[in-house]
Amino acid sequence: MGPRTGKIICAGLGPGDPDLISVRADRAIRGARQIAYFRKKGRAGQARRIVAQMLAPDVVEHAMEYPVTTEIPFDSPEYNRLLSGFYDDWTVRLAALAADSDVVVLCEGDPLFYGSFMHLHARLQGIAPVEIIPGIPGMTGCWNAIGQPMTWGDDAMTVLMGTLPEAELARHMRAADAVVVMKTGRNLPKIARALATAGRMADAWLVERGTMPNQRVTPLAQADLDACPYFATVLVHGNGRRPLADAAE
Repeated sequence: MGPRTGKIICAGLGPGDPDLISVRADRAIRGARQIAYFRKKGRAGQARRIVAQMLAPDVVEHAMEYPVTTEIPFDSPEYNRLLSGFYDDWTVRLAALAADSDVVVLCEGDPLFYGSFMHLHARLQGIAPVEIIPGIPGMTGCWNAIGQPMTWGDDAMTVLMGTLPEAELARHMRAADAVVVMKTGRNLPKIARALATAGRMADAWLVERGTMPNQRVTPLAQADLDACPYFATVLVHGNGRRPLADAAE
């Protein structure tokens, strides 16, 4: 077996609009001989859809299909065992695929900001060379879709996972100036209750499929809480020091 000549390149795709992919990631994706991407079984995969018009005709595709279903609680030992085995398996497979030529792994948003690639990144240390291309986090695309500054002056912003217990969500929401809640979907009713408890519901927005063609922006108080897609983010803007207030001091 000869010396290793390839590496694993994780390309951050940004929030969803292909035009928001960085020049560097665009170049890596268009020049890729091999690409790998996460998807649910039976689905095309959001990452693959974003790059659909960018791939070389002869690119070899490796679909990394998640083994778990929504029927298994995410905090159960079985869920963790299945996912751990999945990441272990793909660590070995990607390292082998990258022995002779680069493999570009697609990752929505930014790979090191709650990205699935983080689980592979940790396992690949010392096994294969890894390069990460940063991406615009999805939440950035969402607050630009609303068209208001997310933070002002000394605002403190908190990023929360909708999977947190309701009381924890409310505690963080109450303490923060600006709030971003990811992993919404079926958690949206719980998120809305926590926002109401924290007194922040009137200022909350729901952005569904931010920057994508079917993007929708709705005040959360007017949204259908039981029909939230996976790609959705809840935002509460900060309300800190404004430039005019500073000038008047």
